[in-house]
Formats: sequence, structure tokens, C-alpha cells
Amino acid sequence: MNNVVLIGRLTRDPELRYIPNTGTPVANFTLAVDKQLSKEKKQEFESKGQPTADFINIVIWGRQAENCANYLSKGLLAAVQGRIQTRSYDAKDGTRRYVTEVVAERVEFLEWADDKDSNFEDTSTDFPDIDGFEPIDDDNIPF
Repeated sequence: MNNVVLIGRLTRDPELRYIPNTGTPVANFTLAVDKQLSKEKKQEFESKGQPTADFINIVIWGRQAENCANYLSKGLLAAVQGRIQTRSYDAKDGTRRYVTEVVAERVEFLEWADDKDSNFEDTSTDFPDIDGFEPIDDDNIPF
């Protein structure tokens, strides 16, 4: 069984690119996931300059990759569900490099950027394409 669930903050904006010949979108970003440390241990780690979080490389493909690139940015909180993948490649200097990353199957946006910094428009009160649905006044709800 290979299943990973992480919650953390992006350390940088997602990097979106498209695979040549196929045009398949792929996005990469790093998630900072806090370690489970007591308050005292956390202070000790910080005083020694040791990290109090793990930095996990995330890869996501397809339409979700484009959504991540459009709506996630550095510092925002996100949840990632996927699988761990290991691979290796030969670097330009001839050395063998090994990579461990999470291939995301699902990403949940747990925070949104401020409206002024985002192209996201809240359309929760607009129902132009759904017949029979219209906004209601919350004051008329009996509970």
C-alpha cells in the first residue's frame, strides 16, 4: 500500500510546465509539513538552527496541475493526497541523482489568497446555469 496524506504550506509558487509533444500539464511545488515536536523540542531545534518542518516535493498532473498553478501560491495551506515515488537520473555532470517525491492524486486548497491577489471570483451566490436554484435570505431559515 502506497498512500500519503500531507497538510502543509507551500514554500514557493507552483511551477507549471507542459510536456513536449503531448501538451500534458505538470506542476511542481514544495510543501513544508511541521514535525510533531513539543514546545520545548521546537525551541531547542530552532536555537540550534535545525528545521522544525519536513520539505516534501510534490508533483501533480493534468487539469489539477493547472488549478494548483492558478490558485495556490507561496505560504498558503494545502492538503495533498497521493503516493510516494522514487526515481533516479544522470545529471549533466555525470553523477547519478536520486529523487523522492509525492505524486499527488488530489490537492485541497485549505486557504485562498486575498481577493486582490487572486483571479478567483466568488460566485457562490450566482446560479445562472442551474434552473430552480436562487439565493435565499438566511434570516428566513427556521433553525
